[in-house]
Amino acid sequence: MPPIEIPNRSLFKSPEVCAIAGVPSYVLRTWEAEFRDLGVTKGSGRVYRRADVERVLQIKHLLFVEGLTLAGARRRLGDEPPDAAPAGPSIDELLGRDARERLQQVRQGLRDVLRILTREAGGHDEFALRPVGSRRAPARSAAPKPTARVRGKSGAKSGKIAGRTKR
Repeated sequence: MPPIEIPNRSLFKSPEVCAIAGVPSYVLRTWEAEFRDLGVTKGSGRVYRRADVERVLQIKHLLFVEGLTLAGARRRLGDEPPDAAPAGPSIDELLGRDARERLQQVRQGLRDVLRILTREAGGHDEFALRPVGSRRAPARSAAPKPTARVRGKSGAKSGKIAGRTKR
């Protein structure tokens, strides 16, 4: 693949960058969302510095030639340290003391409901609670299923019983 010529200018508009890189505008917008420092908002639209255009070409190479994902390309370009987990607040910080107490009340309420259901089911197999995996199919009636006679076009009963001819 021959090297791509970037015109000797300091700023480029979005359609120009798309033409140089050979990608549709929606791809460039997706890359802007992933690589926050790509492009500069100036006036009503985005403009790109020469370094941004070079970076777009690097991203295209990493994605299309080397087969990396956007996250892999971001790591390779140094925007994100590898295997870094985003630092966020702990669960205790997110859930206040009040929320923890409410969750404990809900848990206790569910245990009470389970106890009531288990106690009231005493002797009735169909309402008994069993652990998952010990399901038993309900007993089926041994009575044969009645067959219906098929009526012909005239409305009279024919010799067919449920799809087969009477012999």
